[in-house]
Amino acid sequence: MKIYAVLIENFRGIRSAKLVLPDHAVLIGDNNTGKSSLLEAIDLALGPDRLSRRPPVDEHDFFEGKYLPGVAASVEEGAVPDEAEEAAAVEAPKITVEVTIIGLSEEQEARFGGNIEWLNIETGDFFIEAHPAGVDAANIKAALRVTFIGAYDSDEDDFVGNSFYSRSLTEEDKPEPFTKKDKQHCGFLFLRSLRTGSRALGLERGSLLDIILRLKEIRPQMWEGTISTLAAFDVASDPTIGISGVLASIDKSLKKYVPREWGVKPHLKVSNLTREHLRNVVTAFIATGDGDHAAPFYRQGTGTINMLVLAMLSQIAEDKQNVIFAMEEVETAIPPYAQKRIVHELRKLAAQSIVTSHSPYVLEEFKLNETVILSRASDGVLSQAQIALPDSVKHKRYRQEFRTRFCEGLLSRRVLIAEGATETSAFPVAARRLSELNPATYASLEALGICIIDAGTESQIADLAGLYKGLGKRTFALCDKQADPAKAAIEAQVERLFMHEEKGIEDLILKNTTQDALERFSGALDWPPHIFVRYPDPKANVIAALKEYFAWAKGNWGIADFLGQCSEAEIPSWIRDACITLKAICDPPAVPPAPPVHGGLAAPAPGF
Repeated sequence: MKIYAVLIENFRGIRSAKLVLPDHAVLIGDNNTGKSSLLEAIDLALGPDRLSRRPPVDEHDFFEGKYLPGVAASVEEGAVPDEAEEAAAVEAPKITVEVTIIGLSEEQEARFGGNIEWLNIETGDFFIEAHPAGVDAANIKAALRVTFIGAYDSDEDDFVGNSFYSRSLTEEDKPEPFTKKDKQHCGFLFLRSLRTGSRALGLERGSLLDIILRLKEIRPQMWEGTISTLAAFDVASDPTIGISGVLASIDKSLKKYVPREWGVKPHLKVSNLTREHLRNVVTAFIATGDGDHAAPFYRQGTGTINMLVLAMLSQIAEDKQNVIFAMEEVETAIPPYAQKRIVHELRKLAAQSIVTSHSPYVLEEFKLNETVILSRASDGVLSQAQIALPDSVKHKRYRQEFRTRFCEGLLSRRVLIAEGATETSAFPVAARRLSELNPATYASLEALGICIIDAGTESQIADLAGLYKGLGKRTFALCDKQADPAKAAIEAQVERLFMHEEKGIEDLILKNTTQDALERFSGALDWPPHIFVRYPDPKANVIAALKEYFAWAKGNWGIADFLGQCSEAEIPSWIRDACITLKAICDPPAVPPAPPVHGGLAAPAPGF
């Protein structure tokens, strides 16, 4: 069983989304793109324990927090609607999540029976004929659609939500609920990064241990005995402790105000003595070393907890072969080799695994067609893209240079393609230095959310920019002077090209800084012997000496080190202007709201 497609409307930051997922997928994108919201949406539809929360959704789960009915869009803004327009008021927004599942087992097909549909997995179209021909084709699969609907109930003044068989919403008089038992037969497990470990070996509902016990059909017969034992245990009853004496004096004082028949007699117990409370407080203890001392499992190291979670996932998968694992941030507190192991185990254990990650060690374990790049437009439309390498970037090179050249760009919202290693190391240092010296005017690339990528050569700039542009990234480029055809090719792929007029960045620096800056840097350098032989007194011929040094240290932070010790005025004006422009593009100043208008005239200024 696997999730084929997900449709979402009005959920959190997602106004709408229509996504198709591969058998195994890693979801990547900038922070606040909607990766976690996508998994939460699927959990609303398929998670067996998600809807046990009351209410199932709240105000913040609706797109832009809008859950009340509004007026139809035909009513002009600012106009007073007439009676007909008031009657045309639009209904309250609803959260809708539709999940299409394929790869059903024979047992699942038998259970879901009349709600099974036939899907063309190549086109995404359903057969709607009563007795369709050709359903035995390889690209036609049995499918099940499940829809979650959440809304605000004005009569109850509360939020409601439930999952239904999608076909029943249009083909039946009354929607047929997709029950908790149905969801358990689907086997979708969502492991949230912040609380999966803290809920692993406890008995609270929905914990990993609780899931394992339910799958094994084990019902712990311990509640009555445990409650009876705890009820008989009177905490601190020994008079020498002193607590019982205080409680007795409180009881004596109370008897002055209430009848003796009320039988107050306060004493201490260790629990609320209910099953539900015991579920929340009973937890497993694990030895902390070679001795006998044990501590609650959640007090172990984060890495140990995460590996414990992996072991429990394997138990779940063994008992439920047709399972979907969705997991956030699998790399949290885990060393690289263990990150890879988790990915491999998830792929082996699950019919489908869906993970989010910011780790290159995780991302490189997924094929190109398994890497889902998510981006969300300003209007709330969430879309997906797949990596399509340009002809100049062979797959072997992509794999070899993934960690150093491609990964960071995939995880960023804005990408600056630099011509070579020197520009890649020097420009971020200059931007950072300027932001420290004059934060009102400049900002570092990190603060602007810009990732800088080394193109390797000028001929690669346009192709790499096209790669990231195709993935929905905002792209910029930085290079030396180019011939007109090359310049035009780059400009076609970027939002803004920053091109100086020198043949190399070394000339840009040496011609546009101050003598004091050059001499100061020269005096602080530990000169390489072969250059020092040619220039025994580097300050006497500082430009020639540093030009040779910059050429020797090309790509090795030579120019970056120079810019890092400059004052604002000593950094070339071209670099300063480029930094100012980038800040204006990526972090434009807020536009003050227009003053309110009354009767066609601007509101009077205060004091008049």
